[in-house]
Amino acid sequence: MPRIDLDSIAERNSTGYPADHAGAVAGRWVRRLGPMAGLSDFGVSHVVLKPGAASSQRHWHEDEDEFLVMLAGIATLVEEDGRSLLRPGDMAAFPKGEPNGHHLVNESDSDCTFVVFGRPPTGDCHYPDIDLLWSGGIYRHKDGSSY
Repeated sequence: MPRIDLDSIAERNSTGYPADHAGAVAGRWVRRLGPMAGLSDFGVSHVVLKPGAASSQRHWHEDEDEFLVMLAGIATLVEEDGRSLLRPGDMAAFPKGEPNGHHLVNESDSDCTFVVFGRPPTGDCHYPDIDLLWSGGIYRHKDGSSY
C-alpha cells in the first residue's frame, strides 16, 4: 500500500451549505484522501477543526454509514442523547438509517484532528436542528422547496 503524503493534499474549507448555515464550518479544514489513494468504494477525509468550528451541521444519513477516529486534540460529539468528549484514539460510528443527528464541535483552545470514513450518500440527509434537508442531490428547506 503506498504511503499517503498528507502534505501533498490540499486543505479546503469550502462548503456546499446555504450561506445562512455555512458559518459553523468556517474553521473546518478537510483533505480528501480517497481520490489521492485511488479509492472509489468509500471516502476518507482528514479533518482539522479550529477552535469554535463544527465538523458539519448536526445531521444523519438515510443511506451512509460513517466512522471516525480522533487523532489529536479534543472534540465534543453532539448527538441526540447528549454530548461526550472524544480524545485521541477514541472512535465513533454512525450507522445509516439511524435518526441520531450528530456532529463534532471543537470547544477547546487548540486544533483537533480526526479521520472520517464514509461514502457519497445517494439518499436523503436530515438536519434536525435547522431548516435544511439534502434531497435529490441538492439542499432544500424541510418543506421540499429549494434554497
